[in-house]
Amino acid sequence: VQLQASGGGLVQPGGSLRLSCVVSGDFVEINVMGWYRQAPGKDRELVGSISTDATPNYVDTVRGQFTISSDNAKNTVYLQMSSLKPEDTATYYCYALVTVRAYATTRRNYYWGQGTQVTVSS
Repeated sequence: VQLQASGGGLVQPGGSLRLSCVVSGDFVEINVMGWYRQAPGKDRELVGSISTDATPNYVDTVRGQFTISSDNAKNTVYLQMSSLKPEDTATYYCYALVTVRAYATTRRNYYWGQGTQVTVSS
């Protein structure tokens, strides 16, 4: 299972950016997709997540500013970021909880994308 994130870049304060993350490979189903971010010198923090049949969840610091959505047919999760601030500067990582086949049964594993840099600066 591989995750490929894209859409990062340099944006001015107040601007918007949309990140995408595609899940590919051999799996039974995707259970949860989401995003973390890690700012320089800080711990990685959860931004939010979305399951295949539920509403998204967000950390309080981004609720109302970021929107997570998914396209299950494309195995893709999106992170729409608006009203960006310099403190949103970070490397953004997508992740997925995926059910995979394991011998005669199945199991759930977490997988991570490579990270995409978002820089908010004038």
